[in-house]
Formats: sequence, C-alpha cells, structure tokens
Amino acid sequence: MKQLRKYVLLVLVLALFVSVSGCKNIGDNKGNDKPAPEPPATPKTEIAVYYVKMTDTDTFLVREVHKIDKTADMPKAAVEELIKGQPSTPDAYRVLPPETKVLGVNVNQEGLATVNFSSAVLNANVGASGEEMGIFSIVNTLTEFPNIKQVSFMVDGQTDKAMNWWGHVGLSEQPFSRNLSAVHEPAIWVTSPTPGQTVSNPVEIKGTARVFEATISYRIVDDQGKELAEGFTTASAGAPDRGEFSTKAGFQTSGPGKGKIEVFWQSMKDGSVQDKVTVPVEWK
Repeated sequence: MKQLRKYVLLVLVLALFVSVSGCKNIGDNKGNDKPAPEPPATPKTEIAVYYVKMTDTDTFLVREVHKIDKTADMPKAAVEELIKGQPSTPDAYRVLPPETKVLGVNVNQEGLATVNFSSAVLNANVGASGEEMGIFSIVNTLTEFPNIKQVSFMVDGQTDKAMNWWGHVGLSEQPFSRNLSAVHEPAIWVTSPTPGQTVSNPVEIKGTARVFEATISYRIVDDQGKELAEGFTTASAGAPDRGEFSTKAGFQTSGPGKGKIEVFWQSMKDGSVQDKVTVPVEWK
C-alpha cells in the first residue's frame, strides 16, 4: 500500500512539473511571438507624362502628372508609364501597345536618349496624326528630365528596324527635340516652384501656358487666406500656340509661413478666373 502511495505521489509530482514547464514555454512563446516588421514602403516620385487625345476635329497631346515608384532608372520608368499607366484626362489614350517592352533607355553626355523597344512597339494601329502625336508623347515625356535634350528610337537594338515606325511619319528625322506646340491640355502648368517647396522672396514663378493673348495672372495667398501679392506676366506666345512664362514676385510677410501660389488667366468676357493652378509653398 505504501509503495502504491509513493508511486501515485511520484506521478503527481511529475505531472505538476510538466504542467509548470509547459506554461512557462507558452509564456515564452507569447513573448517571442511578435509580428514580423513590415518591409519599408517603396518611395514614390512624381513624373510628367504625355498622352494622345483625339476629338472630332483635332488630335493633340495632354500632359499629366503621375506618381510612380522611384527607381534607379527613371527615364525607363517614365516610358513604361506611357505603356501601362492609366490616363486621367477624359478621352486621352495610350498609343504604345500594352505588350511593348522597354529594353533600355541610354542617355549620353550630349543629352541624347536612345530608347530601345521590343518589336511589339510596331504593332500600334494609328493614323498619320496619331503617329506624330505618339512619337512626341514619348519625346516630351523624356525631355521632362533636365539631362535629356533629344530622343531617338531603336527596335530590338537596331535603328534600321525602327525606321518605318508605324507606317506614316517614320523616324527619318530623328533624333527628335521637345515640342510642346501640340500640347493643348492643361492650359497652364507651373514648373517652378514645386509643391511643398520653401521659396525665397521674391519667388520665381515659371511654367508654360496656352491662353488668350498670352496674359498670365498670379497671386500669393497665406494659409489664412490673406493675399500677399498679385500681378501678371506675359508668355512667349498666346493661344492657339503655347508659350513659356517666367516672372519674379515679391510678397509682404511678417515671418516664416505657409500659403499657396495661384496661376491663372482671366476671361475677357467677365473677368472670371480660368484654368487656375495652385501650388502650396512655404517661406522662411
């Protein structure tokens, strides 16, 4: 009987030991069961891209600003956005076939960017006007980069293979230079300052416009809605052409602050503000 009691007692002690050890391990596992850290988010950047838009009476280009992943080869990423990106302008469309591959974009010291496409690029089905606009959608997109001045094309590493291009305009005149004359939308865009920039006083306001009589108006407003400055300047050309504008605007401020720069043109009919562009800025 005593032996039986000893045996039962031993079993109970062992069971208690196992139970305590198990609880400890569970507690330890809970302490180590931390969620895996999330991978760092891919940084984004904004680029300007140009798409084709066709109406009943005209074919032209539209400029859009897209936010894409920042990569080591932004010119290549920009051309890929022309292929895969979604135009936000109503009735704008992509000319490059979706199966097109960008095999590379080489930029030399003279600022010539040579784009090497796969042969799928030749499958685009466009007319003569669409072909010309399609070429300059690529050229204008790439020449947004300050180190690119001209653009030429290759197919599968060969220039001769690309020369007929889409069968109408062809590439006999390449390399191509930037040409904004066919960019109808938006009417105004501002290249300086950029959104969120800390500006000096006076601030330089630069951009392009396609507006009546080439007259561009601007105003600087603080974050309380107080107008700090207003004025106007003249672009290098008026509608239907597109011209560049640049002016320096001084403004009255009591110290560091935030606000916005508004750039627009005014209707000759009723003085209403048209095609306003707003750029948020800061100043010291």
